[in-house]
Amino acid sequence: MPLNLPFPGNTQSIEQRPPRPLQLKQALQSVKSQIPLNQCVFLLATILLQIWILFSLIHPSPSNPSSAHRHISANRQDCSSGKVYVYEIPRKFNYELVENCKDLDPWKGTGCKVVANGGFGPPATGLGNLVPENLVPAWYWTDLYSAELIYHERMLNHRCRTMDPKEATGFYLPFYAGIAVGRYLFTEFNYTYQDRDRYCEMFLDWLEEQPSYAEYRGADHFIVLGRLTWDFRRLTDNSSDWGSSFLYMPRMKNVFRLGPEKHVKDRIEESVPYPTGFHPRSESDIREWQRHVRSQKRDSLFTFVGGKRQIFKRDFRRLLMDYCSRDEACRAVDCSAASCAEGSPAVFDAFLHSDFCLQPRGDGMARRSMFDCMISGAIPVYFWKGSFKDQYVWHLPWISETFSVYIGHDDVRKSNGTAIREVLEGVHRDNVRQMRETIIELIPRLVYGGRKEGLGTVGDAFDVTLDRVLKRLKARKSHLLSRAADDYEIF
Repeated sequence: MPLNLPFPGNTQSIEQRPPRPLQLKQALQSVKSQIPLNQCVFLLATILLQIWILFSLIHPSPSNPSSAHRHISANRQDCSSGKVYVYEIPRKFNYELVENCKDLDPWKGTGCKVVANGGFGPPATGLGNLVPENLVPAWYWTDLYSAELIYHERMLNHRCRTMDPKEATGFYLPFYAGIAVGRYLFTEFNYTYQDRDRYCEMFLDWLEEQPSYAEYRGADHFIVLGRLTWDFRRLTDNSSDWGSSFLYMPRMKNVFRLGPEKHVKDRIEESVPYPTGFHPRSESDIREWQRHVRSQKRDSLFTFVGGKRQIFKRDFRRLLMDYCSRDEACRAVDCSAASCAEGSPAVFDAFLHSDFCLQPRGDGMARRSMFDCMISGAIPVYFWKGSFKDQYVWHLPWISETFSVYIGHDDVRKSNGTAIREVLEGVHRDNVRQMRETIIELIPRLVYGGRKEGLGTVGDAFDVTLDRVLKRLKARKSHLLSRAADDYEIF
């Protein structure tokens, strides 16, 4: 059995990790009796990380962030992970949806801002005191659901794109399902379930006629979904139920899907980072931003950026905001008083000047705020294990203690919030510095570069994703070739 590394460079599942040696377990039990639990957990994570570093020095692996960038860059030069074929689909399934952008936001009419600049959104403003002057052009007010446009543009310009389907390892479907479905989600406009499914069904009718799809019944195809997986998992034909049934349609059964949050029980779905506002144009942009983040004076122990939800009686975010507003160790940014989704310098001001950032659940288990927080060098604090467990496994270390803190939400409720400060003040300053450095080194693989052809020698979130999905599809296709055609649909 191959050795599992503490970074998602290998393909072995978490469930298959080998047990720790008995000697290590006995030693840790001895240490545990003398060290507080939170320090013991961090010590364990640090020991495992050191073991991995030693192993990587002997057997270089792409699991290390910097070596991963070199590995991915090499793959982009020789396409060793495979080649991608980009379907040219009817315009009504992507470009026309963007051209009709005024229809995307029935409330504020800001839909055209969302899709501007290839999905990056409008250039960011008001960041002059927060961002180095020469990096300001690399910042945009990017919508959290814009991944479909960003991935499509990069796929079209990737050097491992092939125009010959016979050469392809993977087939990319540039259907903007999130945009097609998103405008019909909200029931106050009397949309029906047929409205939410219409574009998806029309697209699958078209796809079914393509020879490349028929060969493996879509098992070597993949799609990027800009919205949460739950927006595509309606189980009934009841118009009052949420979302589209896209992912439950039979012709989608084998298609691999990528999105900002995955269903952890879906074997052919993976989560990719939410787009942030930082879109570096070069490796030098990345390095300068990392230096800038390291240099920040962080005068707040923790921050909370979020909005209260009046419709929920036991709203956890309300509890956090109320507690944060009255504790001098916390910096609060209330997004219910001022919109944060469309871009706000106050958000990054808070993250750049705080050690920790509170990350409760949002519409899903994880929030885009988590990535805004991390690229600013703040350490995320989770309250639900579902916010980090089995999510973003291609982009984040699987030892969560090396870059984050977990505090159970029940403990926070029982203490009316005070448990947060108690736990965070108990994290040793050396551990805080180590976690921050881990996060800063992760920044390249958490952002989407600002150049159509990528960042050259540095692998960004897109490069990490494409490298891993092509490897996954290559292994999947090899597996399918060894089975009868009738088995394809159950793989």
